[in-house]
Amino acid sequence: MPMNPPLPDQAPVWHAEPVETALTNLSVDAGTGLSHEEASRRLEQYGPNALPEVKRRSPWVRFALQFHNPLIYVLLGAAAVTFILQDYVDAWVIVGVVIINAIIGFIQEGKAEKALEAVRAMLATHAMVLRAGERHEIDAALLVPGDIVLLESGAKVPADLRLLHVRNLRVNEAALTGESLPVEKNTDPAGVDSPIGDRTCMAYSGTVVSFGQARGLVVGTGQTTEIGRIGSLVGEVQSLDTPLTRRLDQFARQITVFILAVGLVAFLYGRYVRGMPLLDIFLAVVGLAVAAIPEGLPAVVTIVLAIGTRIMARNNAVVRLLAAVETLGSVTVICSDKTGTLTRNEMTVVQAMLPDYDLEVGGVGYTPEGGFKREGSPLEAEKDSALQEIALCALLCNDARLKHDGDTGWQLVGDPTEGALLSLAYKAGLDHVGITESLPRIDEIPFESEHRFMATLHHDHEGRAFMLLKGAPERVLELCVQDGSGKPLDPASWNKRMGEAAKAGQRVLALARTDMPAGATAISMSDVTARFTLLGLVGIIDPPREEAIAAIAECQHAGLRVKMITGDHAATAAAIGQQLGLQAEHTLTGEAIEALDDMALRGRALDTDVFARASPEHKLRLVKALQAEGELVAMTGDGVNDAPALKAANIGVAMGQKGTDAAREAADLVLTDDNFATIAQAVRQGRVVFDNIKKSLLFMLPTNGGEAGVILLAIFTELGMPITAGQILWVNMVTAITLALALAFESAEPDIMKRSPRPPSEPLVTQLMGVRIAYVSLLMVITTFAIFEWELARGNSLEAARTAAVNMLVVGELVYLFNVRNFTASAFRRDILTGNRIALWMSLLLIGFQILFTYVPFMHRVFHTAAIDAIAWAVIAALGFVIFVAVEAKKALMRRWGIKSM
Repeated sequence: MPMNPPLPDQAPVWHAEPVETALTNLSVDAGTGLSHEEASRRLEQYGPNALPEVKRRSPWVRFALQFHNPLIYVLLGAAAVTFILQDYVDAWVIVGVVIINAIIGFIQEGKAEKALEAVRAMLATHAMVLRAGERHEIDAALLVPGDIVLLESGAKVPADLRLLHVRNLRVNEAALTGESLPVEKNTDPAGVDSPIGDRTCMAYSGTVVSFGQARGLVVGTGQTTEIGRIGSLVGEVQSLDTPLTRRLDQFARQITVFILAVGLVAFLYGRYVRGMPLLDIFLAVVGLAVAAIPEGLPAVVTIVLAIGTRIMARNNAVVRLLAAVETLGSVTVICSDKTGTLTRNEMTVVQAMLPDYDLEVGGVGYTPEGGFKREGSPLEAEKDSALQEIALCALLCNDARLKHDGDTGWQLVGDPTEGALLSLAYKAGLDHVGITESLPRIDEIPFESEHRFMATLHHDHEGRAFMLLKGAPERVLELCVQDGSGKPLDPASWNKRMGEAAKAGQRVLALARTDMPAGATAISMSDVTARFTLLGLVGIIDPPREEAIAAIAECQHAGLRVKMITGDHAATAAAIGQQLGLQAEHTLTGEAIEALDDMALRGRALDTDVFARASPEHKLRLVKALQAEGELVAMTGDGVNDAPALKAANIGVAMGQKGTDAAREAADLVLTDDNFATIAQAVRQGRVVFDNIKKSLLFMLPTNGGEAGVILLAIFTELGMPITAGQILWVNMVTAITLALALAFESAEPDIMKRSPRPPSEPLVTQLMGVRIAYVSLLMVITTFAIFEWELARGNSLEAARTAAVNMLVVGELVYLFNVRNFTASAFRRDILTGNRIALWMSLLLIGFQILFTYVPFMHRVFHTAAIDAIAWAVIAALGFVIFVAVEAKKALMRRWGIKSM
């Protein structure tokens, strides 16, 4: 029996092992593969080539967790007390609010985290394997270390492979490394410390073969693959509380302490100083507790978030976690992947370096739109012979195809670099079908890493033949004796131009041609000698999205730092970063990150905007380093390599179109248009949502403060109780579901994207908000007691006086709604009635509720109320106007002091 191959924790560094050593370590012959018996034994030893299932929480557990919130505990406590006191109406209303809140949260967040399943879905389902000297197509889950796997163009790599033999192999590793171009593979060992993107002798599970064929040795399956390791990272990352969750928790604790302290003082004073009967003082304290608790707050917050979610969905941003809407408004740093997020993930020729001049090439992506400029002036492509020559070579010496689909636009079939060359030819006005028919290809030498070029032979139907050449510039220059203008080749001049293009982050290709003997029908390597004419060089880049450049500028204007983290080479990353408006002078590479401890990385992460050659672990460390410095981090990305960092970030943002399932399922927000600019809009909407939550608090809490103040004043002054616990609950509920809800539809404050991000430690109720709440609460107490005592003085019943007091509170809230629609801006403006039509409709609805409350006999019996006359309504309206003017006066004072936000 063959010796056992190394166990995973004993495994060699496969990318550094020579082919023969790798085969020996896994006890397998490259020509025959494993026997069926040995494969079965290893399958039992190592297990299937699949990621382990993750136990998910049941729906009941997820529903129960909706109640795991301090504010909910306070509400349930209040419901229990009212239930014990047999105040069943109040008790069931509170319980109903809590249950509705839980249902909304359960439905909105009902999708369980599926990141690991998405990673698992990236694994190939079948694999062509060599066993006992025969080819077999098997389920990829049955692959074991030591299997010999055969790869061909278009195949998904089924496991981590040490390549044994390659033929023109290029693998698209963008989802794993962020590298925008397919990687050329060979069998030469790489350095022990080489990052994933530089391990050219390896093909990793989940990547896709773009071109060529290969034979590889399985060295990692299941969890021991790179994708499996990323899946483990995702599983290890703990989901973070959102800023809103933390602020609501803190607020709930403060309310709880306040209620207990004030309730205890009121109970002791009423019982032992005033000598109130035990039941009376106990009911008064319960009323105080009900008054102080904003029962509608959880529902209002959830509804505000849900409305924000709907608005963002209309703007191409789908929220997977409800509280993530507000989190976007709190972020201080956005870490973005480059490929497909800040760039188009479509290679584009941006420069054509011809023998006598350079041309700037317009347009982006594979869409053949755009023109040419020479020294800033437009150029007529059809009349430029040098451009036509290089465009002809780009068209004919090419295996890619561009197809136009009415729904999706221009789509590439083939290699991205060749797609960029085709687009160049189309922009130059060349007709693909006509030219390929008039100058058909007779023979070719495919691109191989050994000679680093591709050559094609063509004829013109009249016996004349010529050969075209495309490849690495240093190799093509060796084969050229003159340039397209007929001058002897000047390598130093061309090398200088190549260097300048490389500094700009461009990948450079050279194109050349030579005449062949008439009637030539075949070419071989012996024909490729130093006799070619250099037509020119082209500079290719994955261009930044124009909208991303504008979005980054807007984010920076709003006080956010944008950082780019990519698997690309440092020079490319720096060039793209500079074009995007980032500070790209000091790029930090993955190798440098490895050398830094966590404390040193925290400082460098803050000061650096561009990170290159970054692995999944590097991205995760960078996110955690920024969080350790107190930053709230949004991470954007589209590859499986982004999934761990997306989940670790305070908010993960994934691309919906070209992004992987792994990235989408690990994220809190998915951009359906794959547009970084949508993030700026989402940040804006997140700030609007938080503003509207603050406005809702600023609106609701004075009602609670006024009600609690009325009860406290009654206890401490021996005055009558102007309002009962049931009436308090009525006011809280009708104003919460009408007026507070209307604030969810408020538009943005004018300066919303000119403010700095909120400090993460800032409480939900700021000092300025506290002063406003206390001020309005005092106005509510004074006016409520005034109308209550006035009604009694008129000789009306206690029920009528209490009804007037309730209506005074509601009218006070109604007029205050129009104060609070802007933090400090004047309510006396032209859009006071048209800016938020929902507020008008909700105001009318509330008036309807109060008419029912005041005049319907059933409501009299439930809430112990009575009808009031027109004089009472006139006084209530007058006092309401006093509240409105008093609040506007305070806002005017704030504007004078330069205060614009709260």
